[in-house]
Amino acid sequence: MKNMIRNCIATLFLSVTVVSTAVAAGATAEKGGSLLLTMFIGFFALIVVFQLVPACLLFAGILKGLFSKKQNVEQKDSIR
Repeated sequence: MKNMIRNCIATLFLSVTVVSTAVAAGATAEKGGSLLLTMFIGFFALIVVFQLVPACLLFAGILKGLFSKKQNVEQKDSIR
């Protein structure tokens, strides 16, 4: 299960990185933008991608916690 999640995250990261870079390059190429403008937009696209990965991990953890079987937890009194 861990390997499947790791592979999914790696695939998601790679595909979003490629798509965001291609979109950034395409947006500046249509308007005749410079290389510096392409790198600027690509840099901010990568910031979004790097924030997306931890968000997906957190979301997967929340879903795992919600749909997993609940364990009986006994509270022990430390007073007695």
